[in-house]
Amino acid sequence: MKKTIVILVMMTSLITLAQKKNGTVYSEHPSIDVLASFTEAFASGDTIKLASLLTDDFKSYNGVSTDSKIKGTEKARYLKNSYRWFDELEYFSITNFPGAYPDAIEYKKDNENDEIWVQTWELIKGVHKKTGVKFTSPIHGLYLLTKDLKIKTEIIYMNEGIFEEMYQSLSDRTNGTIYNHHDNINTVRKAVYAFENGDLDKAIDYYSEDARFFNINDDLNAPITRDAVKAVRQEFLDNFEIKSIDMIGYPDYLEYEMDNGRSVLSWWKFHLIRKSDKKEIELAMHINDDFDEEGKIISEIIYFNRTLLEN
Repeated sequence: MKKTIVILVMMTSLITLAQKKNGTVYSEHPSIDVLASFTEAFASGDTIKLASLLTDDFKSYNGVSTDSKIKGTEKARYLKNSYRWFDELEYFSITNFPGAYPDAIEYKKDNENDEIWVQTWELIKGVHKKTGVKFTSPIHGLYLLTKDLKIKTEIIYMNEGIFEEMYQSLSDRTNGTIYNHHDNINTVRKAVYAFENGDLDKAIDYYSEDARFFNINDDLNAPITRDAVKAVRQEFLDNFEIKSIDMIGYPDYLEYEMDNGRSVLSWWKFHLIRKSDKKEIELAMHINDDFDEEGKIISEIIYFNRTLLEN
């Protein structure tokens, strides 16, 4: 037992000796106030105020850049770029990320000029005026401030994917072909009309074994399986007589270039009689079916007003 105590004491001593302080972290500090003014000026497009907060040799760096020789953005160009955010985005704002707040770090080692780092965790929001693309992204910033509280360096980490959709939306682009006649359209018609005639086994056979089914009236994060939807549709047939199902307009088959997607969009009107009270019901329905390469339906979402069946 004595030996164990001695070992524990020695381990504690080693851990204590291994710990070294290299400065102080502040939750309140004049440098944090400078960053608050900086953020306010950036979000409001006040480049004059922004310029007054930066050193003449200020540089901004992209923290997620893969360029090993990155030179950074100098002050004049940075100010011009900063105004674009305010000018090109509606509803533009920069706020602290929920639950987060900035820290100021004053290092002792290798800090002869008494500079201080401020790190921020923020949420940037806006809508691009020309394209309507939503700019929402967490953003992490590291700022080096001089002794007289001027911002000398900025390093920004953010999701650059929000720019890709904006750039692509600046010009018209195609994304595949729309068909008004296609074998996948034929498949949807055959599945719907098999259901109309009460042939549930045949209707379900047009779907893949692992097909997922969504209903706009239910939780869209919880699709059901082919076996489950067969039971649901059998219950529907038990409660309603189908007088007819009529197509509204014509279906569209969309064969996308992006992600190799295949979707049939169709619109229907169900003429029903509720068996319990013989009430006649007209139910409009939109169906979106996604297909695999073999022509099987792999995903289906249906849109309709369920209350019409209940009233």
